[in-house]
Amino acid sequence: MHTVKNRIFLLLLLALLPLAFICHFEAGEISISWSTFIDAWFHFDPTNSEHLIVQELRFPRFIMACLAGSALSISGLMMQTLFNNPLAGPYILGINSGASLFVAISLMTGWTFFNNDYGLVSSALLGALIFGLIILSLSYKIKQGISLLLIGLMLGSFSGALVSVIQYLSDANSLKIFTMWAMGSLQQVQTAQLPFIIALFLFGLISSFFIIKPLNAFVLGETEAQLLGVSIRNVRLLTILITAILTGLVTAYCGPIAFIGLAVPNLVKIIFKTQDHRILLPASLILGAVFLVLCDIIVQLFAETIPLPINAVTSLIGAPMVVYFIVKRIAR
Repeated sequence: MHTVKNRIFLLLLLALLPLAFICHFEAGEISISWSTFIDAWFHFDPTNSEHLIVQELRFPRFIMACLAGSALSISGLMMQTLFNNPLAGPYILGINSGASLFVAISLMTGWTFFNNDYGLVSSALLGALIFGLIILSLSYKIKQGISLLLIGLMLGSFSGALVSVIQYLSDANSLKIFTMWAMGSLQQVQTAQLPFIIALFLFGLISSFFIIKPLNAFVLGETEAQLLGVSIRNVRLLTILITAILTGLVTAYCGPIAFIGLAVPNLVKIIFKTQDHRILLPASLILGAVFLVLCDIIVQLFAETIPLPINAVTSLIGAPMVVYFIVKRIAR
């Protein structure tokens, strides 16, 4: 009965996506009819400004909102399970900070880690992976969850200080580019970039489904998981790798987006009242997408009066949710 109820909830969540797409499309600054939207796909005219808005702005922005929200939520869920701490996440544990630091180095120093068309993405992935591995190695020695979270915050502060030094030494043009990137935006992605982004996202997503059983075992504790035949070392490394890929991808294209990886998985656990990752993972996938699309709708609604960065909106909504989770956990 419990499983049937959760499946119904999943279907209801899934039904929210088309509704979110409609609201997202209607929230744009320029009013475009649905007939024009359909015509833009089946009879595309590159000289038609409305067709260009649909294909180069509205559609990739919605897709990126879905992918970014899903990627960060899945990453947060896996990190919380891996470290057995509901306050763990790619932002809190410093993985976002690692990606941001390496992007800052690439954008403002002229020293690129990868000299190709995907240099920025590769830099973000590398930074996320290195900081993820640092947290992973420290987790072997530090068993207290709160201590690990504090170290993650310190890593974030350390990388933030390095970024500040780089900003001070950079030229005005590079500084402007990085500042705009750091504010967070979903409108920088072009349609031509979507195949690569979707392919990398699907790689991370499919990989995460392969470790659902080990993650369910981790809920019982590392000792119990080991007794069940789970390779703790392999699962830890794979989880960090998947998290680095998903977080680095989002950070490279959208900038650092806070609180989604922390708030959404906790909200999913409250709604579904289960620790089964066969439910939690797809639920985080869908709710993360819906959550970020709704945040971007708010950005678009205020665009004419107040140009809000997406990171500010997710923080304004996510931070009170996190405070609620902490208070609820302490009150138990």
